[in-house]
Amino acid sequence: MEGPQPVSIGIDDLPIRDELRGKSPYGAPQLDVPVQLNTNENPYELPPELVARIAERVADAARTLNRYPDRDAVELRTELAAYLTRTGKHPVARENVWAANGSNEVIQQLLQTFGGPGRTAIGFEPSYSMHALISRGTGTGWISGPRREDFTIDVEAAQQAIARHAPDVVFITSPNNPTGTAVEAETVLALYEAAQAAKPSLVIVDEAYVEFSHRDSLLPLIEGRPNMVVSRTMSKAFGAAGLRLGYLAAHPAVVDAVQLVRLPYHLSAVTQATALAALEHTDTLLGYVEQLKSERDRLVTELRAIGYEVTESDANFIQFGKFEDSHTAWQKILDHGVLVRDNGVPGRLRVTAGTPAENDAFLEAVRALKKEQHA
Repeated sequence: MEGPQPVSIGIDDLPIRDELRGKSPYGAPQLDVPVQLNTNENPYELPPELVARIAERVADAARTLNRYPDRDAVELRTELAAYLTRTGKHPVARENVWAANGSNEVIQQLLQTFGGPGRTAIGFEPSYSMHALISRGTGTGWISGPRREDFTIDVEAAQQAIARHAPDVVFITSPNNPTGTAVEAETVLALYEAAQAAKPSLVIVDEAYVEFSHRDSLLPLIEGRPNMVVSRTMSKAFGAAGLRLGYLAAHPAVVDAVQLVRLPYHLSAVTQATALAALEHTDTLLGYVEQLKSERDRLVTELRAIGYEVTESDANFIQFGKFEDSHTAWQKILDHGVLVRDNGVPGRLRVTAGTPAENDAFLEAVRALKKEQHA
């Protein structure tokens, strides 16, 4: 008796949820080229002394891998709270902090808790595309809010959108990805008040890139505002994209709430040990951040001198243009061995600040592109 015959089908031939049909997974091209400046990674390898300390802590953790890890990550949350208190100009206790596998999981847990079927989230686009993707993945309706032509948030228009849609979750990204623009505290407060007036809503301030900003963190705004959350990551400033560790700061009730949906023992003992080692070397890692901020500012100056339009950046990346065909421009830069990001923002590309040598190679490529455009 013959068994079932192979059938050629695609994703949309499966009985998946309707809101996922026709969608594409998140991801940036990973190409083997000399200079990769497309995923906002920190280009500096971890210092040898930190690598050695990670090995020590992981070895200690490995001795008890037959047991489940600390479910509540008490030591890690305590050290993250200390880091936020020291750098965020606002006292934070362990009870205010939660951690997960990257800031994406933090956002997913928040949407599982405060979003979901029959509820909606709003973000002001272009912004971090995972906010919309995770919203859809959790059954949360997505609303695209407005931005001005200079990519800042139009407060009045945003307030009107919040009043009209009464979303359950509001995303404010500062510095914003992919544009690099920071958000004023006054804007965040205005949108928070609008969100609470429409109906009590959770406001998530995504500060994945805040260590690179010219401005202070918005962390102090959580004081007295139980429906405001600040989310962070160790992927960027800590040079730990491969670690996958994100965290949030909020009222303790929010921390209690997300534990209703978190998977048991979601943070491995190895992840916790590695993150704790990195936090021991905060000063060294933030020294690399200062170097990257200087290189970021150099790129802004050089790009403008070449003749490109550059969006003000408070992140470790820069949005620049304008191009009649941004994908063609992306390819021509790639032809010089430099990979940048085409985010789909019309006429714009995004470049991550790299090492001085990587940035020099990028500048050489965009100078050649500008000469070709004017030939």
